[in-house]
Amino acid sequence: MNTFVTGHRLARELGEWRGNAPAYQSLAERIRVLLLDGRLSSGARMPAERELSQALDLSRTTVAAAYSKLREDGFLESVRGSGSTLCLPGMERGEHSLHSGLPFDFTKATAPAYPGLQCAYASALAELPNYLSHDGFDMVGLPDLREAIAQHFADRGLPTSADQIMVTIGAQHGLNLVARTLYSPGERILVEQPTYPHALDTFTSLGARILAFPVRAESGWDVQQALLQIRRAAPSMAYLMPDFHNPTGLSMSIAEREFLAAAADREGTILVVDETTALLDINRGPLPPMASFSPNIITLGSLGKLAWGGLRIGWIRSSREMQARILRNRPAVDLGTPIVEQLAALALFKDLPSMAASRSRELRRGRDTLVQLLQELLPQWSLNIPNGGLSLWINTETMSSSALALAARSQGLALVSGPRFGLDGAFERYLRLPFCYESTQLRHGMAILSDIAGHVGSEPLRLPQQAVI
Repeated sequence: MNTFVTGHRLARELGEWRGNAPAYQSLAERIRVLLLDGRLSSGARMPAERELSQALDLSRTTVAAAYSKLREDGFLESVRGSGSTLCLPGMERGEHSLHSGLPFDFTKATAPAYPGLQCAYASALAELPNYLSHDGFDMVGLPDLREAIAQHFADRGLPTSADQIMVTIGAQHGLNLVARTLYSPGERILVEQPTYPHALDTFTSLGARILAFPVRAESGWDVQQALLQIRRAAPSMAYLMPDFHNPTGLSMSIAEREFLAAAADREGTILVVDETTALLDINRGPLPPMASFSPNIITLGSLGKLAWGGLRIGWIRSSREMQARILRNRPAVDLGTPIVEQLAALALFKDLPSMAASRSRELRRGRDTLVQLLQELLPQWSLNIPNGGLSLWINTETMSSSALALAARSQGLALVSGPRFGLDGAFERYLRLPFCYESTQLRHGMAILSDIAGHVGSEPLRLPQQAVI
């Protein structure tokens, strides 16, 4: 079913959209950015002209002209009596908006497949005949794989048993299961600001009221603000990414982990910790899993960033009681994790140290290359060099990342603007740039970005207050 975008929601998503161009053109361009970076979906029904004009305090003529511009450029389809829906020109129905089709696609922080992946799948296929008597509907995960994941936690200093593990179809699937188990209508969910965009998508789809506390590139997590939010709003759950946070690349200190775990336990908020990037260490060294500080913490993990995004295997670690609650809800969402992928994951776990070391070497090369390119081509931008993860979180100073994303597409470069990672239009002057691509791709991409930044930067940008977070 196509989604319907209300005028008030669109006004929030737009943030500070006015520029030096005529108002209708600036509005049309901003809506186009929201569509291109996934904050609005293709097929979504737009608010009526009158509704949007009231929400934005604009004349209806201006909104009508913006819609007309979007139709002219192929981003809006209108049928009399049925309203207007967003669309992506040149894409087949159902194709995701982030499948850019451009030569240089920097919208995804995903590394190339691990070289041993093909051998892992060959091993899985060789083992498959031993499982064909199984009905194939595996709701908790193969015993051997659950044991391997439990041992992975034990090796990191967190004793874990196999019955504390559920194998999922990736970490995003795990987050969906957990959120549907913990959340009840009308409750609040606490998130970091900025945060992983698809976590926001999950919570928004549930109709949750989302609260945020800052993660600043210069100083890290504002744990006092998190405590204040937990005390005042009593959120049912809080979503965190404490290791090589997406998008900033930061990691929580041990003291911060202890503080937030204790605060959540006192107030009855369940921490849902996303560890999909936890093994992407470049030069930080190990830190204890956040679940070491409370038995109530739920941990999400995946092999997607370490092995390959196409290997849809993740897991949920929690108490046995929570596992039982999640399992009761799972049949309404899916009927189990594929067996072949689980067998491939089991083979990869046997090679986990080598896989992590290989990925670390690749990411170090990519990070250092991208940092050098930015220092040479765009020295006016500010960045902190992360010691792990997949991307840089860059302060573009007075430059609109939405304007950069639009201009880059015309030159064959796909980017995700900063507001995709925040709430209510925040982070307009921030840009996430992944460094998990080959050096040649990084050099071509940064050459394009440097060129367009000279043109975009020639126009002053008015920033909203929340964009300076």
